[in-house]
Amino acid sequence: MAPLGPFEPAPHLAVAVSGGADSMALALLAAAWTMSRGGRVTALVVDHGLRVESGAEAALTIERLGQCGIHARCLPIAGLARGPALAERARAARYGVLNEACAAAGILHLLLGHHAGDQAETVAMRALGRSGPAGLAGMSVLVETAAVRLLRPLLRVPPGRLRATLRAAGVDWVEDPSNADPATLRARLRSERADPDGDGPATRAVVESAARRGTERQAVELRIAAELAACAAMHPAGYATLSGCISPPALAALVRTMSGAAYPPSPGRVERLAAKIRPATLAGARIIPAPGRLAAAGSWLLAREASAMAPPVLARNGAVWDGRFRLRMAAALPTGTTLGALGPDAAALRRLSPLPAAVLHTLPALRADGNLFAVPHLRYVVRNGCSLPAVDNCAPAPVAGAPFMPCQEGMLL
Repeated sequence: MAPLGPFEPAPHLAVAVSGGADSMALALLAAAWTMSRGGRVTALVVDHGLRVESGAEAALTIERLGQCGIHARCLPIAGLARGPALAERARAARYGVLNEACAAAGILHLLLGHHAGDQAETVAMRALGRSGPAGLAGMSVLVETAAVRLLRPLLRVPPGRLRATLRAAGVDWVEDPSNADPATLRARLRSERADPDGDGPATRAVVESAARRGTERQAVELRIAAELAACAAMHPAGYATLSGCISPPALAALVRTMSGAAYPPSPGRVERLAAKIRPATLAGARIIPAPGRLAAAGSWLLAREASAMAPPVLARNGAVWDGRFRLRMAAALPTGTTLGALGPDAAALRRLSPLPAAVLHTLPALRADGNLFAVPHLRYVVRNGCSLPAVDNCAPAPVAGAPFMPCQEGMLL
């Protein structure tokens, strides 16, 4: 934990616990670490509701954690149905409820139980997907988000040692059958790796390689950050202006932020576009000449591609739309209010802003009963006397700058 700091005095940490061996061991280790510093741990047990047994398993996990002196609470996920992209949808829903729980409790650090075996499988999956060097660095040990710091202190720890730690402590765990489901790529790779304890030479080699690539990725991101600071300006309304030349990695990072995507675009088109910037659309972002009223002559404007935006979402406090904007309400909104793109309604509001139509169409807007209610970035609200809801830009940062450091051994057996 020490390299992942700094931590506040008497830290209050959250641990995402599935009930499996890895996260249960992490909860024990984190509880011992925080207790020695006058702090405490809250275990957050997510129930995806995808199996009949999941509710009972969550209750059993909370009971086991309680017997270890660890406070735990269940976070049920409603409405998650089987179907296409289940893993991605489940992951998004899981992190959503975890972030909300941390924010409500004022917790700054969320610990995740990914270990050496998980890292080896992640690298293998990215290799199959033809990821570049950054992707082959695998998972980061630390990721800063708008809500919490995600910490993975066990990335270089074999899972066999985690199970040994639980056995020595007399703590049992839940075995999720979906972890061995051959229908999932990760389970197939785990089977082919044939290293259940995660301490074989092949697994160690992959994990060490990922750590080295992670260090290289951090150096690259520092260079990208310096380059963007010199040639780009990012604006809360979700667009950026660019002057001068830009390298392909920096352009890819900027496009990812403008589109709100989880990952940067494929290198091929980025390299061609960076060699000669021109009007184009790329991975959900649009590049056009910047109007003179926004930037110096010869500059470019990067904005969200209007046709690629997500559909509206129900407007509630903390709701995220299009992966770029989060609603922060100061007062209640009319029932059924939605948060989505301003779209064609931008034509009637051109007088309120110097922004070009390409940006105005992509601004977040609130509608009640299908009628435009408010556009926070234009300081526009229909009803006099109503408070204007705040919409914060929560698009992914162009670079993470996450450190890649060896774990501390601590209590591991």
